[in-house]
Amino acid sequence: MSLYNEKKTKCPYKDERDQDIQIKSESHALAFVVAATQVLTIICLFKGNAAWIGSLALLFIGAAAQLFYKYHKYEEKPYMQIGIVVGIIGIALMIWFAIMG
Repeated sequence: MSLYNEKKTKCPYKDERDQDIQIKSESHALAFVVAATQVLTIICLFKGNAAWIGSLALLFIGAAAQLFYKYHKYEEKPYMQIGIVVGIIGIALMIWFAIMG
């Protein structure tokens, strides 16, 4: 049994390594979902399916969420400003898809 495993069994709380693993796993999962959404958007666009609008809206909203998170951590105004613009584009696309789709 390694020293880490002994420490792990004695400590019921998450240590820094556990938190780092959790953050990286969520980041990789988000990157996979973004890539899959991009592929779905392109497929729908080429097939003439109106769902590409909703899929594109999700990409813009996801990008805005990432920018808001960066603003929260770094407190740099450009992250917030660009996030608002990108979020408005995403919401407008989602409304367009809801009405026209």
